[in-house]
Amino acid sequence: MKRKLSATNWLAGQKTEETDYIGDDLILFCDPLHMPAFDYPVKMDIPLAILCSQGALNMNVNLKDYIIEAPAMFVIMSGQIVQYQSVSDNFSGFFLLMSKRFLSDLLSGPRERLPLFFTVTDNPLVKLSHEELASVAGFFLMLQSAMRQTTNPYRLETVKHLVQAMFYSWGYKFHQPNVTNKKSRHEILTEEFINLVKANFRKERQVGFYAARLKLTPKYLSKLIRDNSNKSVNEWINEYVMLEAKALLKSTGMNIQQISDELHFPSQSFFGKYFKRLAGVSPREYRKK
Repeated sequence: MKRKLSATNWLAGQKTEETDYIGDDLILFCDPLHMPAFDYPVKMDIPLAILCSQGALNMNVNLKDYIIEAPAMFVIMSGQIVQYQSVSDNFSGFFLLMSKRFLSDLLSGPRERLPLFFTVTDNPLVKLSHEELASVAGFFLMLQSAMRQTTNPYRLETVKHLVQAMFYSWGYKFHQPNVTNKKSRHEILTEEFINLVKANFRKERQVGFYAARLKLTPKYLSKLIRDNSNKSVNEWINEYVMLEAKALLKSTGMNIQQISDELHFPSQSFFGKYFKRLAGVSPREYRKK
């Protein structure tokens, strides 16, 4: 049986008696109902690491569905768009939210010191063995204990070193390449197209742009994408544009004109018509729902 996650003001509601925190730098909790849980997509402005030690979570990150079944680690980076869907009744684990300032301090050395954060965007889910689960859970328990030492003047430095040690301990697993069958040229081109859309959808929404970047004709690209993904080129582009638009409407204070500008629409009116055609409601109505 699964519980449906309900909408909450998670940023305002994290600091409770059931969570451990150090200012706005680090927040640790165990109950998934304290997560940023919405029935709509949310643009994350801080990283979130999840340890699933029992049960499962179901979520969508940047249009890709993930089922996080224990034992596993899952990391969501700042800037990614998340929609939480459900959690099993028997779920147990830890959730760690880190401020941009805290993460910046961890990454103050060379990139190779913490390579996890530079590859996790495309590989956020890592399965753990039971031995690895015990090790990672031990780090979380030490972190929880250190955060509760409120009289320790070096509490923040202590938890920084613990988090760093934890990532050193298991971060390498995010780099291990998946062993898969050799991909066909069509599969490779489809992946390259989707990656191009992810990087350019805010400015580029014409088939010709993507075809030119892949050195293909628009007609050939359209057929290739339809045959290999069951979606058209325009459907892929529109999905990314709408996901970003909905997340900005629901999880930021940007007004509709600012969102229109962010997505490089020629005018707010044009953006409004585009949004209503695809969502069935205007941006303003969607925000008020």
